[in-house]
Amino acid sequence: MTEAAAPAQAPAAETGRRIARVLIDSPLPQLDRLFDYAVPDELGDVSPGTRIKAPLRTAGRVVDGFVIEIDSEPDASRPLSEIESVVSPVVVLPDRLYRLARRVADRAAGSASDVLRLAIPKRQVRVEKSWQPVTQVPDVDESALRRAREVVGAYDGLDAVLDDGGRAAVEAIPVQQGDAPGWATLLAAAATLEWARTRSSILIVPDYRDQELLLAALAELLPAEAVVRHDARQSNSDRYRAYLRTLDDAPCVVVGNRSAVYSPVQAGLVVVWDDGDPLLAEPLAPYVHARDAALVRQEQEQSALLLVGHTRTTDAERLVVGGWMQDVTATRRTIPQVRLSTPQELEHTTQRVPSSAFAAARAATAEGPVLVQVARPGFAPSLVCATCRAPARCLHCGGPLGARRRGAVPVCGWCGRSANSWRCGQCESDQVRLASSGTERTADELGRAFPGVRVIVSDGAHPVQHVDAKPALVVATRGAEPIAAGGYRAVILLDGARMLQAPELRIGESCLRWWCNAAALAAPGAPVHLVGVNGPVARALATWTPAAYARSELEARAPLHMPPTTRMAQIDGLPASVRAALDAVAELGVRGEAVLGPVPIGDEGRMRALVRFGYAAGQAVATRLRASVIAEAAQSRRGRARTRIPLAVHLDILEPDL
Repeated sequence: MTEAAAPAQAPAAETGRRIARVLIDSPLPQLDRLFDYAVPDELGDVSPGTRIKAPLRTAGRVVDGFVIEIDSEPDASRPLSEIESVVSPVVVLPDRLYRLARRVADRAAGSASDVLRLAIPKRQVRVEKSWQPVTQVPDVDESALRRAREVVGAYDGLDAVLDDGGRAAVEAIPVQQGDAPGWATLLAAAATLEWARTRSSILIVPDYRDQELLLAALAELLPAEAVVRHDARQSNSDRYRAYLRTLDDAPCVVVGNRSAVYSPVQAGLVVVWDDGDPLLAEPLAPYVHARDAALVRQEQEQSALLLVGHTRTTDAERLVVGGWMQDVTATRRTIPQVRLSTPQELEHTTQRVPSSAFAAARAATAEGPVLVQVARPGFAPSLVCATCRAPARCLHCGGPLGARRRGAVPVCGWCGRSANSWRCGQCESDQVRLASSGTERTADELGRAFPGVRVIVSDGAHPVQHVDAKPALVVATRGAEPIAAGGYRAVILLDGARMLQAPELRIGESCLRWWCNAAALAAPGAPVHLVGVNGPVARALATWTPAAYARSELEARAPLHMPPTTRMAQIDGLPASVRAALDAVAELGVRGEAVLGPVPIGDEGRMRALVRFGYAAGQAVATRLRASVIAEAAQSRRGRARTRIPLAVHLDILEPDL
């Protein structure tokens, strides 16, 4: 990644015509550049970073935009359109945010306006008029600062990384500190130390559950005025109010989801928690992962950057192996007591909960809560024919049939129709059997096996944040595990073999992440049983060596040139457009085995190709692909082909799909 030149902020001369260089807020790729507009005298002073409205002659309408630069030119003969109005005098796009958006977009072959659309919320007039800038912030309590130093000091070399603005992949201690998980306490402590240095921090987490835990940990160390919440669940006014707070010079701690990485604060620290979570991958163009945006930001601003997790993604391990990131672990490692299934238990695959795990759960429920992790929600997410074992499919749409409760009529998971008169397409049988167990079926079975013990279900339909220390069986899907007061007295990880069967490139590291995050919720000394799994992933969990597993995954992918050992771009569009884009990157030497496809997708005549290329060639490939997108869009515009399928480019895809 290379540093982009910052736009010059030249003051307007006393003589000559004032001009503004404007970034148009438009999804059209051909408009992703700066346009010159004349600034009429009646508008007065126009500052860079303000919202304006300006005419777009090619479209014959007035569009929104941001002033990026104010300059002057002595020769006023050049025909220029004038800015129509200044929407607001508030500078909502500081120069550092524009440079970040520009670099992120260029790296991903996207538009800066698409990035800024994620970063800058819509204007709220009432909030803006009533806003009072924050100029003073309270000091850190000395006892809180002392606790923060103790937490950070438990990690070897982490304090030096924070002091020097370094980069580190941090393996979080898998323990709870009070009612807060150890990782949340670590992030709060690091932000507290930055606050004491009057520097802002950006803490990025995957979802609202993690955000609530982190906010609770921050409340133990910092005053409420120091923390700024950033997430999609806020109202428009609250989100805009939070954004205005991040524009102030006074430091703050921003806590939010993936788009919080674009917060306009002058950050001294950026932290990404659990960067392997797919929720941190942006689903909107230009599809930049929060981790990649944080890496670009750190290089641009020289802030400290931490990738924190119980496990290590192959993306982070690649940076550690290459010497670009420091490996930070606890000075005194504390790991859960993981127990794997015995060879005899592995042979009896029909027994879902082996005797050792059942006995551990029986003993633990006498003391407190027990966590049981399963793969899927619901009662029986999938059914099969009772005679030939063929998957039961809906007769209307072909979707999978499932059961919502024992003895219920099968229901299609796609169209929702009830299969009252279902018959197997293979053997004509009308009987089905349960092929898998979800949270509700597991809870039903365990409830009968543990009479008198509370059974709590936590999944997407029944979210639970916390459970008390009383005896209970907590059945949860991966990622939906509640926090237990004092930790779980035992953790049972079911359906591991089924999880590993998913046809995904990263399924091994994903399973390890799910299991490690669940094991980290166990009380000190509590047993963690991984049921029905052996092999490298199980050994990595038992020995708690996620970094070594990630390194072995990198070594296995390197000969195949699969991500993240190389970068990969996905190109979708009509055949001629895809071929033109492939020809453009072929001029850089990217051809032959580096190109997979193109293959047809969908029913609209579209094609898809995958292009693999090295990191050193990343900027050149992104530039060529972006030029192909712009050329295709301009051609469609000239031909007024409104129904023409656009060329779409997605760099750094997580899972190749052909």
